Amino acid sequence: MQKDAANISHSVRRTVEGHTRPCEECGVVDWQMDNTRGEITCNSCGLVVEENVIDQGAEWTNRDRSQDRSRVGQPLTYTLADKGLNTTIDVRDLNTGSAGRHGISSRARREWRRRRVIDERSKTRKSRERNLVRANQFIRDNSGLPKPLQEEAARLYRRLSGEGFVTGRSIAGVTAACTYLVARQENLPRQIPDVSDAFDVAEKELSRLIRQVSRRLNLHKISSPDQYFDKFISDLQLPPNTHVQVGHLWSAIQPHEDIWQGKKPMGVAAALIYKASTESGSPRTQSEVCNVANVSEVTLRGLLRLIDGLLSQLGYVSEQ
Repeated sequence: MQKDAANISHSVRRTVEGHTRPCEECGVVDWQMDNTRGEITCNSCGLVVEENVIDQGAEWTNRDRSQDRSRVGQPLTYTLADKGLNTTIDVRDLNTGSAGRHGISSRARREWRRRRVIDERSKTRKSRERNLVRANQFIRDNSGLPKPLQEEAARLYRRLSGEGFVTGRSIAGVTAACTYLVARQENLPRQIPDVSDAFDVAEKELSRLIRQVSRRLNLHKISSPDQYFDKFISDLQLPPNTHVQVGHLWSAIQPHEDIWQGKKPMGVAAALIYKASTESGSPRTQSEVCNVANVSEVTLRGLLRLIDGLLSQLGYVSEQ
């Protein structure tokens, strides 16, 4: 009976690429590849002989969550007006010496350059498309955000443009407002003066657009002072132990929202960093801290008095 079972087991011979010999555990040649897990196993004893196998099958791309699938092209991106779906005649293919080496005459190159111009103009024939091209260029060049956040800012602008919000307003101003709001939502806040300088927009106009866009898209969020600690400490070139001291101060005053809430978060962060730098032995002047935080020295001194008064009531003791 055992002999018959052995004959039956040996009669089954399944091989996969790279595995044609018998299994080291049971001696059976019955291999199976699991494409989902990326493993090659023995069907007889379950021994896993290879992991993380590369799937040689087709890599399908599902665009816009539709039923259509494709095997070509990069994923959709909101940072391009056409979402990256259009083809482009690269000017480098026509102006470099490679065109001549591949047998394209100068007359043919002139003709293809003319076709390239016509092709580029056909993509921005509508005013909304031209608007998106310029707005996306602003976001890519001036936002200073990581690629995923650039995508989100471009998506917000596209939504505002489709709703007619951009009409009559500055393209640079609306893109700056989208950049500011996306950074704030992702806890990477940018200061309004920095964003206005990057996009060449007046601070007053940018503040107004931020309020309008946040109301329209329901992106209301209050920035907390602790979101500015890393940036200000880095700009002031303070040692790492300052961050620990700032965190200790913040944990002491954070529960008392009536003291710091409603105040400028950059100012509260600046006051805590100024106090922590003094206590940790790496002091910075009020002028240096105010220049980094974009607040006045009067504001800084007023916040310091409030924080010192609260800490004295709490019996705060420095960890240094």
